Amino acid sequence: MIKRVFPVLALAIFSSMLGAGIVVPLLPLYAESMGATGLWLGFIFAGFSISRTVFTPVFGRLSDRKGRKLFLVIGLFAYALISFTYVLASHVYQLVLIRLVHGVTGAMILPIAQAYIGDLSPEGEEGKWMGYSNSAFFGGFGVGPLLGGVLAAQWGMNLAFIAMGVLNLLAFAIAVIMLPRSDVRKMAAAPPLSLLDMRRSGNMVGLFSFRLAIALGRSSFFTFLPLFVALGLGLPENLIGILISVHVLLTSLLGLPGGKLADIFNRRVLVIIGCLVIFTYLLLIPFSPGFWPLLALCVLGSVGSAIATPAVLALTVEEGRKYGMGSAIAAITIALSIGMALGPILSGALVDLTDINAAFYFSAGLSLAGGVLFVFFTRTR
Repeated sequence: MIKRVFPVLALAIFSSMLGAGIVVPLLPLYAESMGATGLWLGFIFAGFSISRTVFTPVFGRLSDRKGRKLFLVIGLFAYALISFTYVLASHVYQLVLIRLVHGVTGAMILPIAQAYIGDLSPEGEEGKWMGYSNSAFFGGFGVGPLLGGVLAAQWGMNLAFIAMGVLNLLAFAIAVIMLPRSDVRKMAAAPPLSLLDMRRSGNMVGLFSFRLAIALGRSSFFTFLPLFVALGLGLPENLIGILISVHVLLTSLLGLPGGKLADIFNRRVLVIIGCLVIFTYLLLIPFSPGFWPLLALCVLGSVGSAIATPAVLALTVEEGRKYGMGSAIAAITIALSIGMALGPILSGALVDLTDINAAFYFSAGLSLAGGVLFVFFTRTR
């Protein structure tokens, strides 16, 4: 069953993340052209994650009860429609509002698709299939910045935003036509539990803490790397897109062997190793004098993510079999969303108070803290 359904889900994840990735190198510059400060830039990036955080548990639990397909196709269609409104924005307040609405639709895509994959993953192969899904996620998110940079450089930012909407309409059409209705296993045990119920699991708390800390750092990285490269090093938009795309695409490619590693080796140890690698690359970014050293650090960060993330997702699937797959995936997606929401705001405030290097030191410290919390809460495993 999973071999038949997975390509459709992977394509939906890839297309939606391709659209989302398009705006990564453009949104900071687009917002700055409207007069956005570092803090406002943080709010613009955070808006998506704030609303996704609020609505993810709602859609996660509903999908456990009603099935995944309905929420996934509605989310893809609405995500596409909202994408077109970026070209209408003329003020930073409007960008914040668009991002908030976009986040609501995003809550019906990635967590639902990953829960669907988790439902169908055979025991002992959680790392493999979640690694594949993670590759689809990062693959789309990696190609997006490169495509966005090229479109913006050749034809302007508006075309890049329109492309984001078209790509998600394509994903919507594919999901409607090809995704079967019987898309979720019936839960044989208790009904799906709430996030508060899951706090009793040390593993879930540890996974949540790690995902939150890494997302806080990752969001700061994506928010301020374009400005660091453009304003600090004087590099053009296309090189910004290359840096981000190499980082994310390599994470996607390495996610395939990373998923297999998560099925062979101790998943907890893999998370710890990945965390240390992520801490190192973020700490060294402010010391980079040019494009090539930054590229090397982006590669190092990809290795760290590819080691840690499939192991985290595989551990989450294990917990999902106890609490409801939609609820468990929703929990770590909420951690991701909170991190993506707060990271740009906190680092934006630090940048306004000090300089742009503070964003990367902040990200590195958070990554290390996430590893410590993970070790503490999962120590009885």
